[in-house]
Amino acid sequence: MKNLILLLTFSTVFLSCNSKRLDNTKELSKEIKASQIKRVTNTQLIYTVDEWGKKISQIAQKALEKEITAFPDKAGEVCKNPETIPVLAALRKEYGVAIHLLTEADTASKILFPKEKELLQAYLYSAKNNPTSKDNIQQLNDSLLVYNTPVPGDNVICKACAVSQKTGFALWRLLFDKKQIIRKLDAKQLKE
Repeated sequence: MKNLILLLTFSTVFLSCNSKRLDNTKELSKEIKASQIKRVTNTQLIYTVDEWGKKISQIAQKALEKEITAFPDKAGEVCKNPETIPVLAALRKEYGVAIHLLTEADTASKILFPKEKELLQAYLYSAKNNPTSKDNIQQLNDSLLVYNTPVPGDNVICKACAVSQKTGFALWRLLFDKKQIIRKLDAKQLKE
């Protein structure tokens, strides 16, 4: 009986230690894969940002629409900081991307790069005159890329987030760090 108890205790300890080791091995493997040296061209970076931007902006738009519809009294808060929505916080963590919703009021924002302010004004002009704007990717400096996509003017987001504006206008701003993109990329899956 003592041998059986001793055997059960030993196997329990062994299995629990082995489980932790397995988890650490997976994390270590993931970290090694992320820190591998990769040759990534500028075209591959742009392609990746475009692909991720489309996916993230669609998810962000659906999540924000759902949040505004469910809690209309909190629309102002969520519009100013959409990353408070759990799904968007998870996307931020997964992709290393900053997610913002810009409106007409942001043309005077001090956090935007000058190039972004010009782009925002161009999108605003387009929204007033020809509301058929497309997605856009800009390189802001050596380490940052921004993906912008307009929200359709008749969308609930524009109605809730741009209430005090002349033009019902909203624009998704996804700010990517090149280092985070390269870290996440799988070198074998890069398109030439």
